[in-house]
Amino acid sequence: MNTFGTILKFTSFGESHGKGIGGVIDGFPSNIYIDLDFIQNELNKRKPGIPNIGSGRKEEDKIEILSGIYQGYSLGSPIAFFIANTNANAKDYEDLKSFYRPSHADDTYKAKYGIRDARGGGRASGRETAIRVAVGAFAKILLKKYSIEIYAYTDQIGKLRIQCPYTELELNHIYDHPLRCPETQTEIQMENLLKECRQKKDSIGGAIFGLIRHVPKGLGEPLYDKLPSRLASAMLGINAVRGFEIGMGFDACTMKGSEHNDIWTIDGKTEKNLCGGVRGGISTGEDIYFRVAFKPIASIGIPQLLLSENQKIEEKSIQGRHDVCCVPRAVPVVEAMSAICIADFLLIQQVPYSKN
Repeated sequence: MNTFGTILKFTSFGESHGKGIGGVIDGFPSNIYIDLDFIQNELNKRKPGIPNIGSGRKEEDKIEILSGIYQGYSLGSPIAFFIANTNANAKDYEDLKSFYRPSHADDTYKAKYGIRDARGGGRASGRETAIRVAVGAFAKILLKKYSIEIYAYTDQIGKLRIQCPYTELELNHIYDHPLRCPETQTEIQMENLLKECRQKKDSIGGAIFGLIRHVPKGLGEPLYDKLPSRLASAMLGINAVRGFEIGMGFDACTMKGSEHNDIWTIDGKTEKNLCGGVRGGISTGEDIYFRVAFKPIASIGIPQLLLSENQKIEEKSIQGRHDVCCVPRAVPVVEAMSAICIADFLLIQQVPYSKN
């Protein structure tokens, strides 16, 4: 199950400390200009933002197109690409190759496949998300034909959370902020919290807010492939994600029907869009908004009790180069998976797009 999507779909390959990672995109329409500078810029957004808080692994993430594009335009055939691993350091994991790290996928991969790549988690590493960002960049190029806009930003780290609604934030300047938090005072507090965690050799979780604008009304395949169901699947498939909510989300369970039922306006929209842009699993034409919760990164420098493959417990410190919090670097990943989902549904629905 290394493929995601229905019509616009991609298959990813590669491990964290192998020669490289890459993907094959199928179903992408033909004769669309592919701006490779835009795709590279999207990949650059995933790099660590603040020194001494992000991972020390510095990958160039230069994308190499292998097929599917000719003279700058998509051919309609599979688009294959490759991203080399240029800064891998497998020696960091040599001492841990026979141990299962706490809250990692080491033991579950071994149970499923009978073998595992112990170099940085192999296939389970966050390194794989660079592939999704690349595919999402292709999807964004297609979404521009529909004038659809996608945003994501750091909404929460630990107990620190933006208190104002997204309508009051400067969404076009999210990437001007190192932590991808477009509320300056909250970001300063977040940065101090991350520095404190780094000093203590610990990590911390958080949440990302996602927003999709100008989606046409009517996207979604009920009952078993609803638009929010696919978005949830896409987000929960991202490394370290532990929760997804759309619209009022879990707050809806505290509300009365008279509070959650949204009043119609004369233009066919709603007063507050409490459903988050979907009803019955189908897009309403209003803003689609959601939150994605991330657990703390499991690789920390504090000595922990590890389980060996021969069922012995031993205290060890996990070496390697790791982020204190994955949330800021996951912002472009959430954007990418959102773009892939929406682009796929547009092609399923056969919604025409601008040829310009």
